[in-house]
Amino acid sequence: MKMTLSFEESESSDVSIMVDALRASTTITLALNNFEKIIPCFTPEEAFKLKDAFGGVIAGERNGKKIEGCDLGNSPSALKDYETAEEILILTTTNGTRILENMQSTVLVGSMVNAKSVASKSVELAQNHIDVVMAGVKGQFAIEDYLAAGEILYWIKSKSNDCEISEYAQTAILATRDYESLKESFLNSRTAKRLTELGYGSDVELCCLKNITENVAIYENHQLRLIKD
Repeated sequence: MKMTLSFEESESSDVSIMVDALRASTTITLALNNFEKIIPCFTPEEAFKLKDAFGGVIAGERNGKKIEGCDLGNSPSALKDYETAEEILILTTTNGTRILENMQSTVLVGSMVNAKSVASKSVELAQNHIDVVMAGVKGQFAIEDYLAAGEILYWIKSKSNDCEISEYAQTAILATRDYESLKESFLNSRTAKRLTELGYGSDVELCCLKNITENVAIYENHQLRLIKD
């Protein structure tokens, strides 16, 4: 099994794991506690049109801030226990949702909160190549994505007997073995500080927790759903 780590674009045509740790990956993963499917959108205008056509709840942000007119922001804390009769969540975010659009592989969604489970599913599905893809922030490297990717890669390695691991992926794994150090870097990242300033400190704390859910989302037909056992 080949294991690699990439930025923004996947180099695998087999299985890719999209990681936008703060916050889209975590929001998607935890929102599937309460929604049948999530439709990622690339513009707020598209999101509002979908709601008019199909109903649902809109969660949207740009630059960390809730988009005016949306029901919620991109907040995993708000969505993990959200009660609604609606089955569809329409999600538009600055970084994570745009990454999904161009992947030419089986796409899963990974974060700190489901690292072990998404690793297991990727190993089950992959034929020869798992690529963990960091979303970053507006074309820039984001340390929280690197650390979440490293945690996922650690679990992939532990579940695959024969691994060819890129050196970039190896460094990410090494960076995650001291959880207290990981947490400090995560909480003090550029994105974390901005979200805390905007009043989303609880989201940052939640996104840093390891393996608190077994939810794994798969992206198919422009929709995200839970992988069923």
